[in-house]
Amino acid sequence: MLFGAHISAAGGVQNAPENSAREGGEVFQFFSRPPQGGPAPKLTPEIIKQFKANCQKYGQKESYLHAPYFINFASANPRIKYGSIAAIREELERGTALGAKYLMTHLGSAKDLGIKPALKQTAEGVIKVLTGYRGSCELLLENSAGSGEIIGDDFAELGTIIKAVTKKLPKIKIGVCLDTCHAFASGYGWQSPVAVSATLKEFDRQIGLKYLKLIHLNDSLAEFNSHRDRHADLGDGQIGREGIIAIVKNLKLKKLSFILETPGEAERLRDLKFLKNLRS
Repeated sequence: MLFGAHISAAGGVQNAPENSAREGGEVFQFFSRPPQGGPAPKLTPEIIKQFKANCQKYGQKESYLHAPYFINFASANPRIKYGSIAAIREELERGTALGAKYLMTHLGSAKDLGIKPALKQTAEGVIKVLTGYRGSCELLLENSAGSGEIIGDDFAELGTIIKAVTKKLPKIKIGVCLDTCHAFASGYGWQSPVAVSATLKEFDRQIGLKYLKLIHLNDSLAEFNSHRDRHADLGDGQIGREGIIAIVKNLKLKKLSFILETPGEAERLRDLKFLKNLRS
């Protein structure tokens, strides 16, 4: 169980390990390209070498990429659909070059097609991404808060996509990054040990706990089942301190790492210290 946060890679990805260590992180997540779109900066051999050296220098055990926000596998616009497929494949290759363990991505919206066709097209897009892929960076699908017909707010939707992908590509590695704020906004409780156990039981039923690879540990400003994506610092939202403790203490999650995507930079240092104390 390791703790870290989403970290700025301003000035180059080679700066992210030091930025993580400064905030108290043992692992970190970052963008390797502009999240809103645009070309990906070139990863030269020297940049890759500096990134890996800095991970070692600053004691960073693992790193994870986050895909850009424009991804939409279920778009009716071929440019967006195929652009999403190309971008995710490129990020997996970039992640492999950097030695990143995971790439997590949002899936897009069902508004163009309706939910059933959207799930089918999303699964087909993910299959295209992973066909012939031999890299070490593993693709994780992230659950959503569900506003605006965003795919993945229901565990069953993620389960449907993963089942289709693994049926077609049985040897491929794929998993889920579970965001606690998004799940809370989608009607999955975290406020107590009983609620945490119930949520993980439902995750196991719909997807399978073997596919759970990483936690985005975020409190929620928005109310339960609100379908509003509003992150809060740990203990300052609707999940609350008791809920955060219950998540970290749950034995089913003890082998996973936790990434904060919380808004307060000063509070992040506090929160990572709090999590390390819980672990010890």
